[in-house]
Amino acid sequence: MSRSFQAELKCKTIGAEQAAASVKSGDWIDYGFGLGQPEVVDRALAARAPQLDRVKVRGCLAMSPRAVVEADPEARHLTYYSWYFSGLERKMHDRELCSHIPMNFGEAPDYYRRFVEVDVAILRCAPMDEHGFFNFGPSVTYQKAITEKARKVIVETDASMPYVFGVECGVHIDDVDWVVDGGASKLPELKNPAAGPVDRKVAELIAPEIVDGACVQIGIGAMPNAVCELLAESSVKELGVHTEMFVDSLVTLYEAGKVTGTHKAFNQYQMTYCFAAGSARMYEFLDRNPACFVGPVDYTNLPHRIMQNDKAVAICNAAQIDLSGQACSETAGMRQISGTGGQLQFIRGAYASRGGKAILCLASTYEREGRRASRIVARIDECNVVTTPRTDVMYVVTEYGIVNLKGKSVPERARALIDLAHPDFREDLERQARGYRLIGKTIF
Repeated sequence: MSRSFQAELKCKTIGAEQAAASVKSGDWIDYGFGLGQPEVVDRALAARAPQLDRVKVRGCLAMSPRAVVEADPEARHLTYYSWYFSGLERKMHDRELCSHIPMNFGEAPDYYRRFVEVDVAILRCAPMDEHGFFNFGPSVTYQKAITEKARKVIVETDASMPYVFGVECGVHIDDVDWVVDGGASKLPELKNPAAGPVDRKVAELIAPEIVDGACVQIGIGAMPNAVCELLAESSVKELGVHTEMFVDSLVTLYEAGKVTGTHKAFNQYQMTYCFAAGSARMYEFLDRNPACFVGPVDYTNLPHRIMQNDKAVAICNAAQIDLSGQACSETAGMRQISGTGGQLQFIRGAYASRGGKAILCLASTYEREGRRASRIVARIDECNVVTTPRTDVMYVVTEYGIVNLKGKSVPERARALIDLAHPDFREDLERQARGYRLIGKTIF
């Protein structure tokens, strides 16, 4: 006879206020990742904020406002930390209410198991299944490692959370201290910006680099989405997916019949990912879908895993690239705008794959406060953080072309990248390149 877990669930179920009351001054609280961050317990903990002191809350890619932060706008009682900034966390950082923790995303589970202290983990999950497990939904990332390390584990259930298939995708009631019934919420969605002319031109340059049987990693943003739209209409076939983030455009690609996973080295015939953020349509697609396989981020993001798939293609965004090839993707000077995430690891993994390609894409210019500036610069801006070193950068794409920097000398790199810049900035970039002696007197 199979074991029933209902009695144990009933015994461990408490109210949000009681769960919040278990937090003590000085505690490290972990909210986990993305959709897996709590809502009702977050609000209950916010109500307790004035009673607490030196509480530290750790999260990542928050997709809805954090009540604990908004309840303490002077940060007198608690501080919030994030591994990777969402737009909300970026705004919190601008208000000095959030600090960044640098990390290669694929190392996150190991960070927790070896270095990170967690007093209380508060994670949003799907309701308990018949086997006693609370499924993490499409936020698997490093959630299992959190539950292993935490001194106390509180699960907040949400009946709207998609139930996903994979590995390390849930926590058993035996390993949970308390359960809070969060009802059924409307999950936060992440809207993709519409592709503009520049995005479409960049996509047109990238799409031919993706051949039959390639295994793709697609990130968030207008450019990667535009690539998927072109691939969905192209003759390419038998693609595989091994990605960090599952995005809406992958649903489009799958439904167009372009994704089979036939040639993948592992998780054959399935799309592999570690988290998802997007539309309600995508969440419905992921729910109990055997065509998808979710695993922790050290399963998806470590280079030695990525390289096992032949023809791996990683498509990543950059914010600024200098003429030696250094790529900045996470800061604007001292202002943190996102994080390293999985970029460096996917760039390295895709390059190491047999027939693989690592692609950094960016618009040639940006506008800020009515002023247009070049994203390709002679040297990176002061205090900007390099996400991908010049020795790792392979393909760079703007709307003006595509170039492979591997094997190119410093002068060759500089000239190639100047050709990718907007024409209005090329003359000044060449003058600066000569001033920095990136380009010498050699004319051949």
